[in-house]
Amino acid sequence: MIRYALRCAQDHRFESWFQSAEAFDKLAAAGMVTCAICGSGKVDKALMAPSVKAAPKAEAAAEARPLATPTTELERKIAELKRHVEQNSDYVGGDFARLAREMHEGATEHRAIWGEAKPDEARSLIEDGVPVAPLPFRPTGKSN
Repeated sequence: MIRYALRCAQDHRFESWFQSAEAFDKLAAAGMVTCAICGSGKVDKALMAPSVKAAPKAEAAAEARPLATPTTELERKIAELKRHVEQNSDYVGGDFARLAREMHEGATEHRAIWGEAKPDEARSLIEDGVPVAPLPFRPTGKSN
């Protein structure tokens, strides 16, 4: 696994983990790396210094925490939002754009959904007035 500091065209900065450098390159080329803040597909690696401090075993054990444990107020708010979305809406995966459009056009009964859309699908929904918004998290269990 490799962690990259990333920056989008709007100069938003965030980090993400990838299986390898090759995995990042492949996902970025396919338009699957998007800004965690604005959803922009124009994302580049930012300059990042590696962390090299080795902590003694006792100190390292005291500092250890699961990667998914929120530590900042923003992380806690995002975790709370994720719980709310997961409990109060249906995850529809890659069918999101199609179902959101069908509901907007009245072809399907309205319900709370969330899922994934390619950047061009999301852009088309927004341009057509379909009320959608990017979420600052991914489905549980899904990773780069």
